[in-house]
Amino acid sequence: MTTSPWEVAQVASGSPVATTRSDVDLPYGSALTYSGRISAVKEPDVPGQLYPISIKERVALDEALKWGSRASKARFAVYIGDLGANTAAAANQILGDVPTPNDAVLLAVSPNQRAIEVVYGAGVRGRGGEAAATLGVAAAKAGFAEGNLIDGLVSAIRVMSASISRP
Repeated sequence: MTTSPWEVAQVASGSPVATTRSDVDLPYGSALTYSGRISAVKEPDVPGQLYPISIKERVALDEALKWGSRASKARFAVYIGDLGANTAAAANQILGDVPTPNDAVLLAVSPNQRAIEVVYGAGVRGRGGEAAATLGVAAAKAGFAEGNLIDGLVSAIRVMSASISRP
């Protein structure tokens, strides 16, 4: 019951849940965000880190990851790099490093090996993850065939997120 016409009665409450990790050694000025990404600042007179992809491509990939995760309620993650001799085992190991691996989908790409692996956690099984993986690989290959790594990744994330049903 409110006592003033300007007060608002509490409708719902909840407790915020935060995931903390103490095993991450971050550089000065960096923070691990709730989503698992590292946010960092740099000194104004120190040049930033050089990335192999442009800012526009990073933004496109980040947007695809964000909206894909929201649409499917599965955390999407991308790994680009060498996967070693056993690409599937390496992808599964990398999935374990995702902040919520049981509810995650990892798209691992090794450009030099021309390998694409899609692995997902137990929470995604039974929600269409199996079919989504096949569709995601096909979408990624189409972009990669045109020589565009980021477009292939973005297409794969979009296709997979649309194929995975929400819990």
